[in-house]
Amino acid sequence: QVQLVESGGGSVQAGGSLRLSCAASGKNLPLYCMAWFRQAPGKEREVVATSNSHGPPTYVDSVKGRFTIPRDNTKLNWLYLEMVSQKPEDTAMYYCAADESRCGIGYIRGDYWGQGTQVTVSS
Repeated sequence: QVQLVESGGGSVQAGGSLRLSCAASGKNLPLYCMAWFRQAPGKEREVVATSNSHGPPTYVDSVKGRFTIPRDNTKLNWLYLEMVSQKPEDTAMYYCAADESRCGIGYIRGDYWGQGTQVTVSS
């Protein structure tokens, strides 16, 4: 069982920056793939970035070069989403997720979820 709590959302103007944080608790956290998803009003939830301890992070094309997904390498129980050069289309509810067996854009589904944190980017 994994518990996830997000924080750090808010409102920024286009071109601005935000950092989201996800505090994870549970057993065997280094074994999980961790990810950030987002869901905009009227749209399906989409994966934004994934991170695991075995390979490089992956990003959806729309955020490449703007978002990074650092992970605490000491305890692996903190996950972040650093967002720069934000665009109005980044406006969404952002969710932290953990997956026991799948990782990468197009593969991860998410077995555990946080409650979400809102990000609003104004033009």
